[in-house]
Amino acid sequence: MSGLDGNVRRPYAELAAWLDRQPKGLLKRKQQEADTIFRRLGITFSVYGEANALERLIPFDLVPRIISAAEWRHLERGIEQRVRALNAFLYDIYHRQEIIRAGRIPAELIYRNAAYQPAMIGFEPPLSIYSHIIGIDIVRIGENQFYVLEDNLRTPSGVSYMLENREAMMHLFPELFAHHRIAPVSDYPSLLRRTLAAVAPAACTGDPTIVVMTPGIYNSAFFEHSFLADQMGVELVEGQDLYIDGGYLYMRTTRGRQRVDIIYRRIDDDFLDPLTFRPDSTLGVPGLVDLYRAGRVTIVNAPGTGIADDKAIYAYMPEIIRFYTGQRPILENVPTYRCGIAEEREHVLAHLCDLVVKEVHGSGGYGMLIGPAATRREIETFRRKIEERPDNYIAQPTLALSTCPAFTSAGLAPRHVDLRPFVLVSDRVRLVPGGLTRVALKKGSLVVNSSQGGGTKDTWVLRD
Repeated sequence: MSGLDGNVRRPYAELAAWLDRQPKGLLKRKQQEADTIFRRLGITFSVYGEANALERLIPFDLVPRIISAAEWRHLERGIEQRVRALNAFLYDIYHRQEIIRAGRIPAELIYRNAAYQPAMIGFEPPLSIYSHIIGIDIVRIGENQFYVLEDNLRTPSGVSYMLENREAMMHLFPELFAHHRIAPVSDYPSLLRRTLAAVAPAACTGDPTIVVMTPGIYNSAFFEHSFLADQMGVELVEGQDLYIDGGYLYMRTTRGRQRVDIIYRRIDDDFLDPLTFRPDSTLGVPGLVDLYRAGRVTIVNAPGTGIADDKAIYAYMPEIIRFYTGQRPILENVPTYRCGIAEEREHVLAHLCDLVVKEVHGSGGYGMLIGPAATRREIETFRRKIEERPDNYIAQPTLALSTCPAFTSAGLAPRHVDLRPFVLVSDRVRLVPGGLTRVALKKGSLVVNSSQGGGTKDTWVLRD
């Protein structure tokens, strides 16, 4: 909220003045009201591996994160460039593999990657798009310095929290919206439906039937699955609700069977089709991938997109952007050391106490080492892990992430944040202005994931 000179930055001027005028105790009362709203709506997430915490109320912070119109235009350009390059990369590695032929990326990084799906080789998805719904995690380290921390191209989550955060803030603080020109986010569900309809399979005639496919109520993001299905006005289904007959996909309904054209799947590749992936999966539909390859149904996002958000591939993203766009990256990567390369691994092992180490397939804040906050025992444990499986890890410097004010038990205090804008890709690239701001609510923490004690904020993009 403040610049390096200590003065309030222009986008926050009205908010800072409003905060100064509020009577003592107001924010505490509003926080309690917000918690009641979220509890009533059932806005929860699940934490795996904790028997006593099957569902939790996602922490919501009252103080919005504000982005100026000029800052958003810069981010928008960089994000669009990046998602176009990512989809071009996915198309290439499942077709001619020009980037490998050109020696820009090691072949073994593709072929030996668990996220690479041979079943997708040679397949031509509608509009040549593999990843239609993408979340790009962005961090800020200076006034005009933004870095991409991570790409999420498989089944990115969090957009429901973005939408519900805005609804809660408009209910709690209508006077703030009267004094700011804030770009809306409420049209995301209609844009999502438009994106899905644009990639209907060739066999579809008339208006396509869309479903959201969930693993079930025990999935950590089930609230979001049901929320998006409801907002789009489509059915929420599990694998057991779907079956193939006569070369087409159908869902069982109380009115009889109905043909399905598009699946927005929120289920991992391995569980989609027991005939193609894991044979022990009971969550998917036998024969679904063959039906997809035959052009009878569209799966969004496509199987095999996970290789593009692999953290080992992330290290090559600047080269990937240059290769497919002919341009310099607008948004930079965080400098990344690949532990599979001997000289880079030596540097990592010598500086573990200063670095952040991540599993290449890790997510949710799990499987990480934050060197400056780690104990000697934790560092030595990771040293052994890296030595045993170097290809499984990358390392990055700890960045001086920007902070935003957060409401804590002691009042307003700075907490580290990141930003996940949500991108929709079909006949064009669409972004809703803003995204999900995640906040590390623990003092000094850099981990914003809700599974690791993080929370969320409303994100305001100001109009000119």
